[in-house]
Amino acid sequence: MRPLTDDLPKPLLKIKDKSLLQWHLEALSDAGIKNIVINHAWLGQQIEDALGNGAQFGLQIQYSPEATALETAGGIRKALPLLNPDDYFLVINGDVFCPDFPIGGLIEAHTALRGSQNPPLAHLVMVPNPAHHPDGDFYLDHSQVSEIESLVAERLTFSGIGIYHRDLFQDLVIGIPAKLAPLLCAAMKDNKVSGEKYLGPWHDVGTPQRLQELNAVYE
Repeated sequence: MRPLTDDLPKPLLKIKDKSLLQWHLEALSDAGIKNIVINHAWLGQQIEDALGNGAQFGLQIQYSPEATALETAGGIRKALPLLNPDDYFLVINGDVFCPDFPIGGLIEAHTALRGSQNPPLAHLVMVPNPAHHPDGDFYLDHSQVSEIESLVAERLTFSGIGIYHRDLFQDLVIGIPAKLAPLLCAAMKDNKVSGEKYLGPWHDVGTPQRLQELNAVYE
């Protein structure tokens, strides 16, 4: 996203005069979620200055700063003591734009995970492959996510929105960078990753051009 992110953290980039993070926070508040943890690295203090303690959104926000970026899984592991979940928790990437996403429905999925016979370690929201990522990430066969191709499975893109069980991260060391994909792939081998396909608007805001196009659409 350079040069836009030379002096501004990516999650504070704006669409329709609201930062990507503000879109998320308003949706989470509307869904009845109140306790939020935001992890940040590059220019992260700007995020804290912009959002404060979350009272303006009806939320309670805590922050998990990273001196150096810890990757997705490493960042989650560092934030877990602040989250302190009994089991499952929701994660939304700060650089995706997904207006009108039904967070309430995902919360219902979260409740169903607890009662399932073989509780998964992750539940991923999958989306059709965008033009810039035509090969997708994983296969979705009904509600099972896998690396393995089959006649009925559809290869889709992981949206960056998911529900995770704290045990997925139990072997990670706090403060050590770690990617999320290897953890998910290991869990998939044990059939421990479920998922769903989402067909509503979703965008990976990965380039200045995409940001410009989104602002043109949502002006």
